[in-house]
Amino acid sequence: MNVPAPNAGARPRVVVVMPAYNAAKTLAATLADIPAGSCDEVIVGDDCSQDDTIAVAKSLGLLVLKTERNLGYGGNQKMLYRAALDRGADIVVMLHPDYQYDPTLVPYFVGFVERGVCDVILGNRIRSRREALRGGMPVWKYLFNRVLTVVLNLAYGMNLSEFHSGFRVYRRAVLEKVDFECNSDAFGFDAQFLAQAIHHGFTVADAPMPVKYFKEASSIGFLPSVRYGIDNLRAAAAFTLARIGFRFRGFAPRGTVPR
Repeated sequence: MNVPAPNAGARPRVVVVMPAYNAAKTLAATLADIPAGSCDEVIVGDDCSQDDTIAVAKSLGLLVLKTERNLGYGGNQKMLYRAALDRGADIVVMLHPDYQYDPTLVPYFVGFVERGVCDVILGNRIRSRREALRGGMPVWKYLFNRVLTVVLNLAYGMNLSEFHSGFRVYRRAVLEKVDFECNSDAFGFDAQFLAQAIHHGFTVADAPMPVKYFKEASSIGFLPSVRYGIDNLRAAAAFTLARIGFRFRGFAPRGTVPR
């Protein structure tokens, strides 16, 4: 078990949040690879898992938040971000507990945010086409990812290598300003959140990381991926309209209502 070190001095409080659904087989391995001392607390959000996710998380000494009903991927993140803010997080790491993303990189990604290089940083799985496909990414998912990323970069005026990562690090100020509560409870949550963060002027970046695809790693199928792609395009369209003067609740600062 990897035990986070206590907060010391002026070091920012780092909280790792893991939105979990049926992650009993991979949670321990994910936690074990987070370097000791790189975070102060790990919070698992269990979205009505049908396996032993809660029992495993508790056996590892983690704080577990359980939803009363299945809230969905976005709804689970909302619960976790509220908890992280309430518990004094200065930097929040959102890490899928399916062991697909490399937890050993947590301190490096946190370092980019801590040092003011960026406000949001994403893990980029697509370092090269060969590596992504050799790592197990399905060809159709790779192509879908590449096309959608090009479109989103054009819409947002960005140059990110990927928008669709399950490894993300946020500065507290981002979570305090972005009105994530009005976002989708489904997979579209991430797309909406990034559009909002960019709209508010936060610096969004990415950095390369290896990724693994295997049986126990969570991965959405073709039809959910299509719906996810549509959600991304809707978020980009709303972002564009907000930039030219249209008012949307999601693009107003958290806690306010647009006129």
